[in-house]
Amino acid sequence: MTLVLWLKIRIIYHFKGDELVNILLCCSAGMSTSLLVSKMEQSAKNQGIDCKIWAIAASEVNNEIENADVVLLGPQVRFLLPQVKKAGDQQGIPVATINPQDYGLCNGEKVLAQATTLIKGE
Repeated sequence: MTLVLWLKIRIIYHFKGDELVNILLCCSAGMSTSLLVSKMEQSAKNQGIDCKIWAIAASEVNNEIENADVVLLGPQVRFLLPQVKKAGDQQGIPVATINPQDYGLCNGEKVLAQATTLIKGE
């Protein structure tokens, strides 16, 4: 059995006048995602966004998805999109795959923008 490590990255992001939101990122190993987390934190800091980021094990994802406002999957686990999307749809949570180029380059600014765009429904 292949162990898939899901990392939950919860970023509390304040939209002007709106509620705080939670962004959930999932990947298979966590090494590249850890760097992406740092880049996203830096981008949030540069934009004046207070954020908190942490990771959870795969066994907790089903329990935690309800706490997210958006879920983004790393390209290496995009095969899980239908399964995670189904869970997200049941709770009205948008689910998408991170652009492979943005993921590979650890472009925190673009991934943060993708998440906020999905949350806003654009």
